[in-house]
Amino acid sequence: MGTNQSSSRRNRKIAAIAAGALVVGLGATYTLATWTDSEWAWGGANGDPGIGTGTFEVVQNATSPFDDAAANWADHETAPGDELTFTAGALALSPGDTVYAPVALRTIEDSEGATVTLQSAVAAAGITVDDDLGALWNAITVSVYTEQVSAPATDPTNACDAASIADWGSPIAGITSLATAASATQTLAADEDSTQHYCFALTLPTGSPDTLQGRTIAPAWEFRSTSN
Repeated sequence: MGTNQSSSRRNRKIAAIAAGALVVGLGATYTLATWTDSEWAWGGANGDPGIGTGTFEVVQNATSPFDDAAANWADHETAPGDELTFTAGALALSPGDTVYAPVALRTIEDSEGATVTLQSAVAAAGITVDDDLGALWNAITVSVYTEQVSAPATDPTNACDAASIADWGSPIAGITSLATAASATQTLAADEDSTQHYCFALTLPTGSPDTLQGRTIAPAWEFRSTSN
């Protein structure tokens, strides 16, 4: 009787193990019976990179009279920058005298357009002057006239001098002293498609005191540009 019971129990264990093996086997079959498929896409443009940044660069030309030759356009991104060429007598001002100097800005080829804001003057770094207590600096007044010309006609309509200054129209609003920034902005077209001309007029006011004789100053201006 005991022998038959033991044999029966062994048979049931074998059957259970076999059934378990069958379940495991079926599970393995379902796991392996899968397929995969991936799709890829990339940011391109006709086989070339399709994502990138634009370019932005403004250059200046301080020739007087204005000369549009390519060699005259250059970067001057740190103070004091390029030299403005003032009309005769700039170092021998008398009360009531005004001297003039031009400069022009434009973007480079393939550049984005720009908005330009002329900042107040600062003393040109590294230039030795003779102006005790800044008396001449504080006395000088400045007006800046502007004209925008579309390419390819890049020459200004008028010369930057006493004979033609009245034809430039009104100066940029708000400029009366070297310490005052312009309140108006100018725009530069993208891809060197316009030229913005500026004409600086510096005046030693009538009635200036004799104590201003023999002094020198070297103002520098920043044209702060932002891309459009």
